[in-house]
Amino acid sequence: MLGNKDIMAHNIEYYMNKHGKTRNEMCQALGVKYTTFTDWVKGNSYPRIDKIELMANYFGISKSDLVEFHDESNDKELSSSEQKLLENFNKLNTLGQEKVLEDIENMTYNPKYKKDTELLRNA
Repeated sequence: MLGNKDIMAHNIEYYMNKHGKTRNEMCQALGVKYTTFTDWVKGNSYPRIDKIELMANYFGISKSDLVEFHDESNDKELSSSEQKLLENFNKLNTLGQEKVLEDIENMTYNPKYKKDTELLRNA
């Protein structure tokens, strides 16, 4: 069984690879020293909760995605459009993120933007 530090280290590395992020990019985004971040990735130490929250927000995931063991075999690869959307979403503050989510939800009710409508138009 993996310990908490090992699970965290595995999850950080998983999400870094998934999003194509380097240790230097992560250090800059989180405002931590390279050696501190390396200790997290190697499982030598465990980040404080504020840094876990920053990482979760940075990757657009929940804190539990970083601290709990999960099976990545069910994870699907993001398309380039999904990755771009996630990257831009993560650049927004909370107010901006809430606005984007509201706009997307509203668009799902408009036939002009729904996938099934697009398929009917192209038939």
